[in-house]
Amino acid sequence: MASFKRFEDIEGWQLARELNQRVWELISTGRFGKDFALCDQLNRSAGSTMDNVSEGFDGGSDAEFVRFLRYSQRSTCEVQSQLYRALDRSHITANEFDELHALAGHVSSKVGALIRYLSKS
Repeated sequence: MASFKRFEDIEGWQLARELNQRVWELISTGRFGKDFALCDQLNRSAGSTMDNVSEGFDGGSDAEFVRFLRYSQRSTCEVQSQLYRALDRSHITANEFDELHALAGHVSSKVGALIRYLSKS
């Protein structure tokens, strides 16, 4: 197992938490109007990015941790796809899209680096 004492020490989790907060701020503005399904799905996917890191951390083995880290990466891709939908429906600006899409990519990159590290050990 990696030498983290708490899941909160993992940079990928910290960035995923930031992504989750930024998504919440975005969907809480009201610009999403009555698009409740997209709001809910975007909120759940963003939350899943951080939740899967924490859940896998307590999985008992590197292999189990990696499995959940991959779920986290998939959730970041889902966030990115949903951001396209939000942009196409004029719920967010191009600048908001660019910032959040990049942040989700950064989360995925950090989680991927941890996957590679754990897979080698």
